[in-house]
Amino acid sequence: MATLSASILAADFAHLADQVKLVEPYAEAIHIDVMDAHFVPPITFGPVVVASLRPVTDLALHAHLMVETPESLFDELADVGLDMVSFHHEAVDDPGPVIAKARGSGLRVGVTLKLETPVEASFAYLEELDDLMLMSIRPGWAGQELNPEIYQRLETARAEVDRRGLGTAIEIDGGVKASNAKRAVDAGATVLVAASAVFGSSDPARAARELAAIARGEAA
Repeated sequence: MATLSASILAADFAHLADQVKLVEPYAEAIHIDVMDAHFVPPITFGPVVVASLRPVTDLALHAHLMVETPESLFDELADVGLDMVSFHHEAVDDPGPVIAKARGSGLRVGVTLKLETPVEASFAYLEELDDLMLMSIRPGWAGQELNPEIYQRLETARAEVDRRGLGTAIEIDGGVKASNAKRAVDAGATVLVAASAVFGSSDPARAARELAAIARGEAA
């Protein structure tokens, strides 16, 4: 069984609180993509958006940091109400101390891998993580098509998590929609991150409900 994490990257920012309320009954978390225009070309949001969302939802707020120095944001994000942070394996020299710093800030912590980074790169510190996020697109932009290489990568991660008896969540981020969500869950994903498939829909609540049902195994 998996859950839905609704990514606000594709939301209507003029009505962000209302958009979050639409998906609240179906999502387990709100996914917040933080980009710095250095690690990836776009620039998006930061702690101020987390602070604005915290009073309007009880859902977990999960920041996906696509930034060059993720550890510089941990304390501020925790102070404004973030629950979990994920940083990119490729953004740091040694994930171990960065994981420890996130925990020291009071955050649950995950690591994100680009498609070109072997899943096995995370195995040295897998037991320290709450969450392993596997990108299924090029990080930085919503609306891309899912790369089918992700299914084998999910299977590899799932096999290692199960072999060690860990409770680490395995997220798929990028291009997730109703037509491929079941295959992602079958391959081992336990969290489906969806942006355009939810907030790019004419009916975000219905789209979120459909994806959540697929995640739970209640729909084909």
